[in-house]
Amino acid sequence: MTRLGQYGSYLLLTVMVLLSGCKISYRFNGASIDYTKTRTISIADFPNHAALVYPALSNDLSEALRDLFARQTRLEQVPQAGDLEIEGEITGYQLTPMAVAADSYAAETKLTITVKMRFTNHVTPSESFERSYSAYQTFDASRLLTDVQEELCATMITELTESIFNDTVAKW
Repeated sequence: MTRLGQYGSYLLLTVMVLLSGCKISYRFNGASIDYTKTRTISIADFPNHAALVYPALSNDLSEALRDLFARQTRLEQVPQAGDLEIEGEITGYQLTPMAVAADSYAAETKLTITVKMRFTNHVTPSESFERSYSAYQTFDASRLLTDVQEELCATMITELTESIFNDTVAKW
C-alpha cells in the first residue's frame, strides 16, 4: 500500500470513529423538550381586556394554543400547576386607518391584536418570562370589519400561537 493510501485509510478510520460517537437527532415538530423531566403543561384561558372586543377572540386564541401544543408535543395538558404554565390576556384589538386614497379617505385599514403572555417553567425556572406579542393584517377599507374579521383573526391567531410556541418550547 502506498503512503497516500495508508494515510487515506487512517483518515477514513479516524473520521468513522469520531462520527460513531456523535448522535444526530432531528425533531420535526420543532419542540426541544426533555420529556423525562417535563411532562405536563397548563394553558389558561386568555381573557379579552382590550378596549374593542371581538367576542370569539378569547376562546379562539386559547383553543388554538392548546391545539398547537397537543399536536406538536407529547406534553399532557392539565388544568393548572403544570410543569410548564402559559397564561395571559388579550390587551389590544385595534383598527388603524392606513393608506390614504385621493379622496382623503383611508384605502386600507390595519387590524392589530396584542397579547401579553406569561410563561412559567417550573422545571427550569431561568427559562420563565413575560412578553407581549402582536400580529396585524390589513384589509381594504371599503369592506366592513364584520365581513373580514373571522378570516383575519384566524391568520393572526396562527401567527401569535406559533410565536408563543417557538419562544416557549422550540427555543428558536
